[in-house]
Amino acid sequence: MESPTSAVPRPTSSDRRPELPITTTPPVKRERRWSVAALCIVLAVVCALGAVWAVSSASSRTKVLAVARDVPAGQVLTAGDVTVAEVSADATLTPLPASDKASVVGKRTAVELRQGGLLLASQLTAGTGLGDDKQQVGVLVKRGQAPAGTLFPGDKVLAVTTPAQGSTTTAKDDHSASAIDAVVVSVSRPDASGAVVVNLAVGTSDGPTLASLASQSRIALVREPRSN
Repeated sequence: MESPTSAVPRPTSSDRRPELPITTTPPVKRERRWSVAALCIVLAVVCALGAVWAVSSASSRTKVLAVARDVPAGQVLTAGDVTVAEVSADATLTPLPASDKASVVGKRTAVELRQGGLLLASQLTAGTGLGDDKQQVGVLVKRGQAPAGTLFPGDKVLAVTTPAQGSTTTAKDDHSASAIDAVVVSVSRPDASGAVVVNLAVGTSDGPTLASLASQSRIALVREPRSN
């Protein structure tokens, strides 16, 4: 005898597994495209501003004259002493334009010029700038007859007469000994023996005397204090 099959209850709607909602993400492609476009616009603006600045900087630069090497005061400028440099325009600087190079060659320096500096009109003069109203005498000064390496253009010195060669008379006993006031115009480079030629500016009455004594190597130089 077959046993009666028990009826399996059918699930009700409340027993069913709840359906999960299907989630969808909003489209982002359009937002990304706008972000990339905005970034490109910003970069383009930055590049444009950079180009404008570069062009403006290039156009504000000007060619001027500069000092190619050290030049002592009172020396005539040569073409090798002057070079052309390109600098930014600055209202506080007034260097000579590069177009004036031909006109400055042949002029004398009123002050000492240093290599790399800009050349100014105030640094040049038609004369030497040192004793133009005086006579100039070149004196060959041997080692020990002047302070070594301390004479510069513009220094005031005493050109002291020394005893003649072979004389046993000292300068104190030599009534012809004297000291001539002078101003250093230029100093040459020392030769192999250490001697230098010093150009001195002196009064018109002292020029012949100093030249005569210099030819006899009877001159020694004493530098005056620079505070005087």
